[in-house]
Amino acid sequence: MPYKIINSHPISNPEAKKILSSIGEENLDQFQKRTLDYTTKFSKVDAETAEKLIKELTTKFELTEVEAIEIVNCMPKTVEELRTFFAGGRRIIEMEKLNAIIDLLNAHSS
Repeated sequence: MPYKIINSHPISNPEAKKILSSIGEENLDQFQKRTLDYTTKFSKVDAETAEKLIKELTTKFELTEVEAIEIVNCMPKTVEELRTFFAGGRRIIEMEKLNAIIDLLNAHSS
C-alpha cells in the first residue's frame, strides 16, 4: 500500500526513535524496524534533550534547523569535529561561538 506524504519536516534521530517506539515494534514494517534499530544504536541523547538542544542551537547560535539537527545527531566533542558541519565554506562561525556550542553539547551528552 503506497504512503501519502501529508506533511514533511526534519527531525532528529532521537525524535524518530521516540515516534517509532511509541508505535510498537510489532506494528512496524521492515524499513521502520531497521530505522528504529539504527536510531536506537546511534542516538546520543533522548528525544526531549534533542528538542531542547535544537531549539537552543537555532535561537542562541542562529543555526538553521537542519544544521542543528545534524549536530545533535552526531554530538561532536571537539571544535574540529564541529567545524565539519560548516566545512562547505558557506558559513564562517567565530571560535568563541564554536566553543560555546561544544560546551552546550558536552553538558548534555551522556
